[in-house]
Amino acid sequence: MKPYIICHMIASVDGRIDCDMTEQIEGGNEYYEALEALDCPSMLMGRVTMQMHYALPEPFVAEDSTPIGTEAFHVVRKAQGYCIGIDTHGTLQWGENEFDGQALLVITDEQCPRCYHERLTEQGISWIATGKDGIDLSRAMELLYSHFGVARMAVTGGGHINAAFLQAGLLDEVSFMVAPGIDGRAGMPAVFDGIADSGRAATLLRLCSVKQMGETVWMRYNFK
Repeated sequence: MKPYIICHMIASVDGRIDCDMTEQIEGGNEYYEALEALDCPSMLMGRVTMQMHYALPEPFVAEDSTPIGTEAFHVVRKAQGYCIGIDTHGTLQWGENEFDGQALLVITDEQCPRCYHERLTEQGISWIATGKDGIDLSRAMELLYSHFGVARMAVTGGGHINAAFLQAGLLDEVSFMVAPGIDGRAGMPAVFDGIADSGRAATLLRLCSVKQMGETVWMRYNFK
């Protein structure tokens, strides 16, 4: 079993998600109003997004690089909602163990240094280590559901972690908001980004609802 997972994103008309750009064109708090309406007590973000919004600026430097070497997890406490960060190699440092009332939970792979998990435990931060070489997202979601009680969750970027969940077949729904503006710059990240397989077939969606919120359009899709 895994949580019900919704990818919730806002982008420019051309599908770009650079945060500095989207802050310029958002009409207000529509993104957060929609997120609240999705009723997802837990949110998951990739390393870059967590670094930008939550982690300390200085990276964690392991004094001992010995990996944890096996699947393991640590539950500080069962929380109603978690702020979940993907940090494969254990590079992010934390000044707090919760954000906006959500308990912090960090997911790494099994090559991550054991001392990083020890630091998290000392700070009262829950964690999961799974995957021999890179995080096993499917297994991580099973552990979130069975041991942390996460039944419904929003994945909120960036583009690479969104694409990883898409490739793994873990998404149940896409919640996509189009803000009234165009980026147009070369090389900017997209809502789903970084899949190396150039021959990959398109993922087909079924439109479930459309809502106008100010000048932003909110669309919800499930998968065909």
